This record gives sequence, C-alpha cells and structure tokens, in this order.
Amino acid sequence: MSSSVMTETPESATLSRRERQVMDILYRCGEATVAEIMAELPDPPTYSAVRSVLRILGEKSLIRYKEDGPRYVYFPARDTEEARDDVLAHVVRTYFAGSPEQAFTALLRMSDVDMKDADIQRLRDTIRRARQRGR
Repeated sequence: MSSSVMTETPESATLSRRERQVMDILYRCGEATVAEIMAELPDPPTYSAVRSVLRILGEKSLIRYKEDGPRYVYFPARDTEEARDDVLAHVVRTYFAGSPEQAFTALLRMSDVDMKDADIQRLRDTIRRARQRGR
C-alpha cells in the first residue's frame, strides 16, 4: 500500500458546496473510497463527478490518498483537530466579533440541555488551564 500527496496549491481556496460536503464526509469518517463518499452524499452525483471533486480537493492540497489494492482511499491532508481549531477561530471572528464568550454563550443557548455537574467542572478546568497559559 503506497501513499501519495496530490498536487499542492494554496489551501485557503474557497470550497464549493459539493467540495465542502466531501470534506465533511472525510473529516467525519477519517478516510473513504469514492463509493463510500457517494453513499454519504445527499443526492449523489455520478462516480466520475465525485472523482472530479476529489481531484480538485487534491489540487487545493486539502486531501491525500493511498492505494489499497485496486482502489484509492482518500483522507484529509490536515489533522481533524487542527482543521476544527481553524474553523472555530473563523466562526468566532466572523459571527461573534472575535469574542469567545459570545460564541460560548451561543453554544450554551443552542444546547438547551441540563448540563451535568461533571461537564460544568470540566469546562471550569479547561477555562482555568487556558487562563494559566495566558489565553
């Protein structure tokens, strides 16, 4: 089984709706074949169309692939945690005027659930550690 990086170009390119859907699937699943991606897509396009989306994502340096016998298995080029941090930072900057407090408050409003004492304590511990690191 060999591994290959697809052509590298700037990663900051804007994604189409279908590109975003494929990236979401890859981040959720960790890795997937074209057939597995098609099974997860709403109103899936043809096999060739999915391959085209994957080629474009590779050109944008957002995905990699490995050969597994006769098939290719695709996976995100960036670690999920790193991508999640970047997305959250963008959301906080864009929709919450750079305020983590406003974002956190919105998340608590959205959850509309009664948080367990253990969950609240973990959040307090996380906030305390972030303060110790100067955040």
